[in-house]
Amino acid sequence: MPEGRIIRAVSGFFYVRTDEGDVQCRARGVFKKKKQSPMVGDWVGFEPTVPGEGIVTEIRPRETELLRPPIANVEQAVVVCSFKEPDFRQELLDRFLVHIEHEGLDALISLTKRDLVDDESVIDRIRTAYVRAGYRVIVTSVHTGEGVEELQRELSGKLSVFAGQSGVGKSSLLNAILPSLRLTTGEVSRKLKRGRHTTRHVEILELGKGGQVADTPGFNQLNFPMMEPTDLSACFPEMRSRAPECRFRGCLHQNEPDCRVRTAVEHGEIDAARYRNYLQFLQEISDQRRY
Repeated sequence: MPEGRIIRAVSGFFYVRTDEGDVQCRARGVFKKKKQSPMVGDWVGFEPTVPGEGIVTEIRPRETELLRPPIANVEQAVVVCSFKEPDFRQELLDRFLVHIEHEGLDALISLTKRDLVDDESVIDRIRTAYVRAGYRVIVTSVHTGEGVEELQRELSGKLSVFAGQSGVGKSSLLNAILPSLRLTTGEVSRKLKRGRHTTRHVEILELGKGGQVADTPGFNQLNFPMMEPTDLSACFPEMRSRAPECRFRGCLHQNEPDCRVRTAVEHGEIDAARYRNYLQFLQEISDQRRY
């Protein structure tokens, strides 16, 4: 049976890349009965129908899976956040990072639109909070070129996914890395202060030097339907490393005595805003379980 990797999914069609070229496929109906659906990044088997077309008949086991953005088998997630236009949203960044950690992916943070920030302390504060949490952070500007080569090196030799809020500059960043892509970009809505969606579907792009990246549509909401309260702190690296020192196994780091995480927050070892977001997410997960 021929096989390949889905590189794009549009309107019910799955474009499978093989050694002989790309094949446009539909998915076999049995996947609906199993409540499965092929995803970009999946390795699949397919049955050819006519030249250049086929039907996906088998989805190979996935190494990793993200539901938002929907993609399988990536090795690294690049969370793209802008300093301005739209304004930096730490709470949304932390939501992305929780989902990435929950799936066991490596995370890289790209802070874009450096050229719009005059106050260096703003940049230092954000970067320091996440470097201390254990993340790689690259500050970028497509207008000055700052950070673009560094990011390109981080993408080499692996399949990465770009994820982030609408309008933060994902497509502009990819165009700067590889100008031949010529991805469509858009402006931020002045009224809503949010980006307009310019990427309409998930697609794997070839970057050269063995690197591939999935460009994804932007979005502004992300929740935690598949997570237990006890899962959450493990998705914050700075809490995960300190949790074994808490008095109680399964400590939720709220009001428990001798909580090493809360002590670290009080001493400035853990970013206070990150901790507040953790408590907010914990409440959301508890509320979801009640309903």
